[in-house]
Amino acid sequence: MKLSKLNIAIFLALLFHISGAIGILCTPYKQWFIQNTPLNLLLMAGLLFYTQKEKNTFFYLFAFIAFITGMLTEIIGVNTSLLFGNYSYAEVMGIKIKGVPLLIGIQWFVAIFCSGSIVHQSHVYLEKKYQSIGIIVSPKLQFISIIFDGAALATFFDYVMEPVAIKLNFWQWHNNVIPMYNYICWFIISLVLLIIFRLLPFNKANHFAIHLFIIQILFFIALRIFL
Repeated sequence: MKLSKLNIAIFLALLFHISGAIGILCTPYKQWFIQNTPLNLLLMAGLLFYTQKEKNTFFYLFAFIAFITGMLTEIIGVNTSLLFGNYSYAEVMGIKIKGVPLLIGIQWFVAIFCSGSIVHQSHVYLEKKYQSIGIIVSPKLQFISIIFDGAALATFFDYVMEPVAIKLNFWQWHNNVIPMYNYICWFIISLVLLIIFRLLPFNKANHFAIHLFIIQILFFIALRIFL
């Protein structure tokens, strides 16, 4: 039986995240698994590209915009504290530019793309249900709902991830306090990126994005509880 791209991607995502959780929580090789976090992040981003149907110029453009926006806003944050708050990145995440690991830009793309894809596919499903009972939702309301719901989802992801990232020494906050301002910035920046996500004409129905978001959330919840 021929395996689909989706099944291969889900298998690899589960394998890496379950292995990572077990390695960090239950083995004496915790630091080895933490040090290999960049490999995991790169693989997950690669799997999103691998499973994306009808990759066109606008898809690559969005990936580039999300990466650059993530990097620039984080560089401003790390060097001035004007965005997010007072924090700094450790060495675990690999090569840095102005104090910000390149992987953070990639993770911004992953978080925003997954959030946007989940909300988009949910709204397509709901729209069909509404139409079947004679309810028509205006395009403007759909647009507003998608970008706000997506931004909320991306911010929720950061909320779940933050305490775990601190414990794993991916980055550190001043006085070990995560400010509310961090989540406000996450929401606003996510909102801007999701407007671009919504406007650019590319296929947004990436089913692996849904699975990856859930797998990563469960991974961070497990570490948040047991670490």
